Amino acid sequence: MKKTIAAALAAGLLAGPALAQDITIRLAHLNPEDPFESHSGAMASVFKSLVESNSNGRIEVQLFPNGQLGKDNEVIEQVRSGLVESTISSSGGMAQHYPLVGVFDIPFAFPNIGVASKVIDDDSSFGQAFVADLEEATGLEVLGLIDSGGFFAFTSGKGPIATVADMEGQRIRTMTLPTHEAMISSLGGQPTPLPWAEVYTALQTGVADGQMNPVPIIAFAKFDEVQQYLSVTNHLITPYIWTMNREFLEGLSEEDQYLISWASDVATEAGRSMSRVIEASAKGLPALMEKMEVNVVTPEEQAKFADAAQPAVRELIGEQFGEEGTAMLDAMMASIEEENADF
Repeated sequence: MKKTIAAALAAGLLAGPALAQDITIRLAHLNPEDPFESHSGAMASVFKSLVESNSNGRIEVQLFPNGQLGKDNEVIEQVRSGLVESTISSSGGMAQHYPLVGVFDIPFAFPNIGVASKVIDDDSSFGQAFVADLEEATGLEVLGLIDSGGFFAFTSGKGPIATVADMEGQRIRTMTLPTHEAMISSLGGQPTPLPWAEVYTALQTGVADGQMNPVPIIAFAKFDEVQQYLSVTNHLITPYIWTMNREFLEGLSEEDQYLISWASDVATEAGRSMSRVIEASAKGLPALMEKMEVNVVTPEEQAKFADAAQPAVRELIGEQFGEEGTAMLDAMMASIEEENADF
């Protein structure tokens, strides 16, 4: 859709003023509103600024951060039904509407953040195929595909996780994703699936011993207050998926559709860049190192983690999604290999 509208504009086919109407876009996401604390906060803020200024205020963007409208999967359902126009969602929330998002959950599939940024993008060859399949399955329109803020690390209140043996018996909070549960089980841990809103309290009360998330999320969620150890494993990187109600979008003028398209593109890139900034800044790993005991898992131990976990997750994807899931996973792995060859 984006390329079609852009080409039409370039050809002068969308002549004439925009429709004289007032439009409201309600945009929800799980994370803090401050654009300097989360990538989805940055995406939402940049999108709001661009859309409102370039429509002369005719389009209003109302932001609902911090899960104000409900759990992730619930807000996606609100967007599908038209109660809310748009949301930026985690893979955990999206999995309940599009289970094939689980193909991203192969541990240690991505060798570095550069490759991940290229593959987890709706302009990459794999990203285009993934987005097309998700849109067909859900009826949603995808505005952006971005990583979840960086590679996942483990935190724990019991002790550092430097080897596979250190996982034994640890109750690790996961998203409600069978692939994440299979990974933790294969490493000897006890998966504890919980919605995001319950994680801090679960760690505080000991319902869960630890959890896994990207460093920026660990930082803004203040998990350092209830966790002593941070282990940099870089074992997963999952997508955040920005969607919009298709009927709402298609009901806009072509000029407004184009505005939404390029504004979301710019906002997504702003979010991608902000994740890297947060990771390296006083709001990321440097700050956490002052409050937590941090260890970096060696490449040799990473290989042992991968050997233990990859077969279990791959088997689960094959069992749950059949040939379609295996084909999607193979396409992602091929895209990773292709992008890695360019470095």
